[in-house]
Amino acid sequence: MSPDILWHTLESADALQRLDSSESGLSEAEVTLRRRQHGANELDAEPHSRWPAVLLRQFRNLLMIILLLAAGLSVFLGDWVESVAIVAIVLMSVILGFVQEFRAERAIAALREMAAPTARVLRDGHELRIPARELVPGDIVLIVTGDIVAADGRILEASNLKADEAPLTGESVPVDKSTGALSDTTLPIGDRSNMLYAGTAVTYGRGRMLVTATGMASEFGKVAGLVQTVKAGLTPLQVQINRIGRWLGVLALLVIVLITLTGLQRQQGLFEMFLFGIALAVAVVPEALPAVITISLALGVQRMARRHALVRHLPAVETLGSTSVICADKTGTLTRNEMTARRIYAGGQNISVSGSGYATEGVFLAEDGGKGITEPLAATLRAAALASDARLIEEQGAMVVRGDPTEAALVVAAAKAGLDKGRLEQECPRIAEQPFESAARRMTTLHRCGDSRVAYIKGAPEAIVAICSKWLTDDGEAALEADHAQAIYQSARNMAGEALRVIALARRGDVTLEECDKDLVFLGLIGMSDPPRAEVRQAVATCKSAGIRPIVMTGDHPDTARAIAQELDILDKGEVITGPELSAMDEQALARRVTDIDVYARVDPAHKLRIIEAWQKHGKVVAMTGDGVNDAPALKRADVGVAMGIRGTDVSRAAASMILTDDNFASIVGAVEEGRVIFANIRKYLMYLLSSNIGEIGLIAGATLAGLPLPLTAVQILYINLATDGFPALGLSVDPPDENLMTQVPRAREEGVFSRPTLLLMLIGGFWSTLVNFSLFKWVLESGRGLSEAMTMTFISLVLIQFFKAYSFRSVAVSVFRRPFANKWLNLAIVWELILLSLIVYLPILHEPFGTFALSVRDWGLAGAVAFTVVPVLEIAKYALTKSSST
Repeated sequence: MSPDILWHTLESADALQRLDSSESGLSEAEVTLRRRQHGANELDAEPHSRWPAVLLRQFRNLLMIILLLAAGLSVFLGDWVESVAIVAIVLMSVILGFVQEFRAERAIAALREMAAPTARVLRDGHELRIPARELVPGDIVLIVTGDIVAADGRILEASNLKADEAPLTGESVPVDKSTGALSDTTLPIGDRSNMLYAGTAVTYGRGRMLVTATGMASEFGKVAGLVQTVKAGLTPLQVQINRIGRWLGVLALLVIVLITLTGLQRQQGLFEMFLFGIALAVAVVPEALPAVITISLALGVQRMARRHALVRHLPAVETLGSTSVICADKTGTLTRNEMTARRIYAGGQNISVSGSGYATEGVFLAEDGGKGITEPLAATLRAAALASDARLIEEQGAMVVRGDPTEAALVVAAAKAGLDKGRLEQECPRIAEQPFESAARRMTTLHRCGDSRVAYIKGAPEAIVAICSKWLTDDGEAALEADHAQAIYQSARNMAGEALRVIALARRGDVTLEECDKDLVFLGLIGMSDPPRAEVRQAVATCKSAGIRPIVMTGDHPDTARAIAQELDILDKGEVITGPELSAMDEQALARRVTDIDVYARVDPAHKLRIIEAWQKHGKVVAMTGDGVNDAPALKRADVGVAMGIRGTDVSRAAASMILTDDNFASIVGAVEEGRVIFANIRKYLMYLLSSNIGEIGLIAGATLAGLPLPLTAVQILYINLATDGFPALGLSVDPPDENLMTQVPRAREEGVFSRPTLLLMLIGGFWSTLVNFSLFKWVLESGRGLSEAMTMTFISLVLIQFFKAYSFRSVAVSVFRRPFANKWLNLAIVWELILLSLIVYLPILHEPFGTFALSVRDWGLAGAVAFTVVPVLEIAKYALTKSSST
């Protein structure tokens, strides 16, 4: 097809004909052909790095390049053995860095795939939800409020349809959409009211569109720079780590200059000191830190995904660990979101409804024992079905729902009375609608029933009864007196007190949509149960033990919200307030009272934003759940915005930093736990790495200042850097969580990666390593043994003390002797490094390059005993720090 077709000038039928499509959509065979022709519906993105490119990037490190030059210089000077050793260690370090970066890149790519948007299409007349990248020109896409438009399209059907086109046109006000052809061929994109464009958002109504362009052929594709994924910046933690790395680099440079100048003053060779200085720089500068941080975050995010929490932005992982308040919606998050009608109030009678789930079998039993379907009951159920968008579809012998679960419960209740939604819509087709508005708390649909028009309205009881002047009785319509209204309100309160969600139904004949805000005829109430999720009660208990405050925010009746909150132990000593009460408070009053409120009922999205800001004024880190278009501002304002993956809109998911794929509160708590684990493990790795560096620098600086020979060779230093910064450190980055992790209070918002216990343990471990290894080196020399033996024993002791510290640093509070070998990856890493260490000591071919000597069992015992002394020292330090923090 020609890319120059002006789709907005064509009638709907002509557009369908041009694309060889139909109202029932394309066939799968045709979709396959078109996908080959047009490609995937996605913008051209920067391709993933291939493995050779990732490997070559490891050589961009200046220190690696200098080491390779030093190896070449060694060859030139005839020192083949040392040059081979340097090259081997550099290559091993490069391979380790390659594995880290390649794995992290693939992990992040997998996350992008999981986060891919979806679209609802008609294929062969059947409604399907597919990844948006699979759309092709000619597809029929169903669109509703909250969808992000996935491709360009000609609108075929529109019901109060509006779109936010600001990302494409800059127009800040939502644009009304229609279906009629436009004759002006020069209309700019922003004025083409019968078109929808990729990347824009549906803010109101619903409709269908014919896909006219996908991928780079769409309007967004033509200006792809506007929406191409910006290269991900560093997370706050990575920025902090890089700052630490630069500080360490400066400090290391000063030490290296001091040691090199001292060596030259002692008539040691220039090349020897140059190589030694570079080796020390490699050991001290934590060049692997960014890669380890990235892989820790990426793998942690994948673990979260397995727990049904899909993180869209890496900084959210860091923030999750310090979450102190979770503001959760009730429906579907705390409850199962499987609504079933249980009670109906119609014609002045309370009626029980049997049956469960989406099965259409059930009995209506009135309080007087009658089982018949009265006119008020039938009218209530007819209104419930017609004013709902949900549909029941039979798949593989079972009834499944397409649409909102609350509306599904209404449709099922009507079906139990023999009122099929499909037949009702044939008798009374919908001709207009007013979608649900949080401010009015009601939805209106207008139908043509024979020669008349009838409006059906559903919403909150207090919102509906307030605009009713009549009610339907067994004898027909009658004036709605005050005592009748009070009886309706009391029935609604009784239902809400049983933890039922209550919907009121009303109607009015021969009106327009604009006239449906008064003089309605009240039909009835339907109370639906949505039982709490079984796992949420334990998740709430976990929150409380972890110092996290769960808060309920819902549009439901306060009695319903109170009942659910009490059942889940959320409502303890706090208050339950409503949206109107919240509106009556100014910001100062809310900030004073927010800590005393556990449940907010009848709230709208604007209220949610105020609640979040009030908590943040108290210095709390707030996670908030949302699913609607209007929740987007609050989701963005929250420290961690959590969108619903099942019932959430595309707009809410785009605004959130995390998506729940199961809409479950327990998944938020699981994600918080993973966030704490990730941050704790990064701390462990950093504490271990820097403590090791302090030990190395301290040992060499001490020997230099004491006038002793250098205690390590350049190759030994390089090897220690590889051994300790390599697999053992990676093992720590995936350490299992402490048993008491979710009994600790949340980390303060302003607390950095170095807490007081972390910093003190790191310094104590580094200084003790310096002290004992320097003492060992000096003692061996003074005992009359050769320099090679002294260096070998010091080398062995220094490596072993790093390994002992790796186990001790698995926790800053828990003893190393409690579950000492719980980290299988660390165990494997240590065993592997011990094998390599033994080969370096005992293989004669490695003695010359590494400057080692075959030690006796007694020497190993002595070096091991010296290294082990760090364990009781750190145990005493942990005990003292834990005791001081508890007093």
